[in-house]
Amino acid sequence: MSKRDYMNTSVQEPPLDYSFKSIHVIQDLVSEEPRTGLRPVKHSKSGKSLTQSLWLNNNVLNDLKDFSQVVSQLLQHPENLAWIDLSFNDLTSIDPVLTTFFNLSVLYLHGNSIHRLGEINKLSVLPRLRSLTLHGNPIEEEKGYR
Repeated sequence: MSKRDYMNTSVQEPPLDYSFKSIHVIQDLVSEEPRTGLRPVKHSKSGKSLTQSLWLNNNVLNDLKDFSQVVSQLLQHPENLAWIDLSFNDLTSIDPVLTTFFNLSVLYLHGNSIHRLGEINKLSVLPRLRSLTLHGNPIEEEKGYR
């Protein structure tokens, strides 16, 4: 499959879904089996997933150490990652690693422990970001949140 074909089809591919796995550290994704849905995730000849969506919601992550390296091990085209769901974890800040995924258009961060409104400014470098969720974080209480 050419990269052009990949760009046209992978948005419709099912996500690589690690939700509800009690994952504590990102490195655990390498040895953990993702959840299976109605449609299986397609893989490249090298065994890497052909998807643009990574769901890590409802785990116990408190940081994103080694996120880029692990995503590169899991996805054939990590640079095309468009949707990351990190909702309902224990994140206290927005890790700058998220700003390296320039094709990111959906980022779910609701239900975490992000407490500084200024953290959101980091995401201003993401030109395609269209959907960002932050409700259920302590920053909701800050003046100017809305």
